[in-house]
Formats: sequence, C-alpha cells, structure tokens
Amino acid sequence: MYAIIETGGKQYRVAPGDVLVVEKLPGDAGTELTFDRLLMVVGDEGQPVVGTPYVAGARAVGQVLSQGRGKKILVFKYKPKSNYRRRQGHRQYQTRVRIERIELP
Repeated sequence: MYAIIETGGKQYRVAPGDVLVVEKLPGDAGTELTFDRLLMVVGDEGQPVVGTPYVAGARAVGQVLSQGRGKKILVFKYKPKSNYRRRQGHRQYQTRVRIERIELP
C-alpha cells in the first residue's frame, strides 16, 4: 500500500515506514501529523484510487522525528562590467517525518 501526498508545494510517494524530509511543519519530535491531501492511494489489492484533486476521507498519519535545517546553498548575483557581486547563503528549515499508516475512507 502506498499513496501520493502533497505537502509544502511538493508531491511525495509514501508507504508505511517511510522516512521523509519535507518543508518545515509545526510540531516537536514525537508529535503526530496528519496529511489529508492525498492525490492517489493504491491499496493492497493494487487498485488505485485517484482523487479529483484529493481522495476524500483518506489520510496519511506520520510522526515527527526531528526538526532541522538542510544543506547550505549559495546564492550568487553577478553583473558583468559593473563590479556588482553579491554572495548570500541560505539553509531551508526541514522536518523529518516517519509515515506510520495510510487510512482509506
């Protein structure tokens, strides 16, 4: 059984036991999260249920493992012949989540 969820403007394929790194979500380590924006669910029988746009009543339940920040990326702006250079770093806030179960309607 697996599902396609949407969170943080991105889509992820998840199954029970999977560990995801997603955009920052509220909650400390050990907090239970519910993802109710499921785009598609494939059950044990292998038959997909596709939502329009979301599958009504379906949800994925996960547990927050940790909060943190991603790797640093460098933002470098440059304009030739004008001596314009700007360098800036950025680290995105992230949440690690373990998917516990997928509940069908």
